[in-house]
Amino acid sequence: MVTFLPSRPGRLADVPSFTRAIGGAESNVACGLAAAGHRVRWVGRVGRDGFGDHLVDAIAGHGVDVSAVGRDPHRPTGVYFRTDEDRAGDAHEVVYYRAGSAASAMSPATVPYDVVAGARILHLTGITAALSADCLALVRELTAPRPGRPLVSFDVNHRPSLWRGGRAPDVLLELARRADLVFVGADEAERLWGTGDPAAVRALLAEPEVLVVKRGGAEAVAFRRRVALGRVAPGRVAPGRVAPGQGDPLPAPEPRPDVRPVASGARTPSDPPVSAPGVRPSDSDAVTAVPAPRVEVVAPVGAGDAFAAGFLSATLRGLDATARLRHGHLAAAAALTVPGDFAAPPRRDRADRLAALDGAAWGTLHLGPGWTGDDQEGPDRTGDDQEVRTP
Repeated sequence: MVTFLPSRPGRLADVPSFTRAIGGAESNVACGLAAAGHRVRWVGRVGRDGFGDHLVDAIAGHGVDVSAVGRDPHRPTGVYFRTDEDRAGDAHEVVYYRAGSAASAMSPATVPYDVVAGARILHLTGITAALSADCLALVRELTAPRPGRPLVSFDVNHRPSLWRGGRAPDVLLELARRADLVFVGADEAERLWGTGDPAAVRALLAEPEVLVVKRGGAEAVAFRRRVALGRVAPGRVAPGRVAPGQGDPLPAPEPRPDVRPVASGARTPSDPPVSAPGVRPSDSDAVTAVPAPRVEVVAPVGAGDAFAAGFLSATLRGLDATARLRHGHLAAAAALTVPGDFAAPPRRDRADRLAALDGAAWGTLHLGPGWTGDDQEGPDRTGDDQEVRTP
């Protein structure tokens, strides 16, 4: 999808001009993972028009495989306009022009399963499911239980303006329960299911092996199942078994393709529980909570997609739960400190140094515009306020 960014703050009615950029949750995650060094394929559908050309070329320019992107000669590429304000605030405006778009025509018939079957992680979002009945059928098909299914990552990504008839709560809960790894914001869980409490959300979503509840700029909490629920995670082959057609037991090692329609991942042994205020661990879960660093926000858009990319990247690398959450926070901070929807993550060595800080140093981390630049040696600075920023 092509996004148009406002030239200045204010209502859409008052913004005189816009800048064209690439947008869309799945493509943002794809670009973030490719920038982090992973092999990624984006599976989508765009119009055979100038906006479609721009979108495919721009995403490919980030190192993403776009060979599975369909071009629709009869439907246009979707676009949207937005304001600069925080998406969660009342002043934020976003206008989608996606009805009848090429992406809304995706279906099990236009996206064959074999284009995603070889990935280690398949990343999906609730946005695709909201576009049309055919798109919902596609997401249901891709999350259906089957032997050897890729690890399915699902970002709830509730966009109220895309849903009709009050179906979002039930449909998104159904899809999330079919996934292996789920991302959800506490605010959207509150809107959808009446609770933003992480433990209560986990009670609703007991099926996924991993659940990440994001509490805005405060913290992120990861629940990882450590006691079997009496069955294999949705759609997965039992640990140690060989999936049909596979030569290695799951989880498969590198170098399987990393990510489609954006992603891929690997599993590590269960991480020890970490107590978190307001979170009540159950006997079946290891719980890890990591506070978000302090960030000087330039534009409060794109952080959720970036967090998912950072978390999935650390998952692919086999890092522990704390490191996964910290890499998610760092990628989100990169997005928050630029004006557009997407920002390349920090270099891996820099992100690794920051993610390895002790608890006290992490707690004083301060990230400002330009902190990911190669000319900064921020990760090595210490003081009263651990800073990674440019003046």
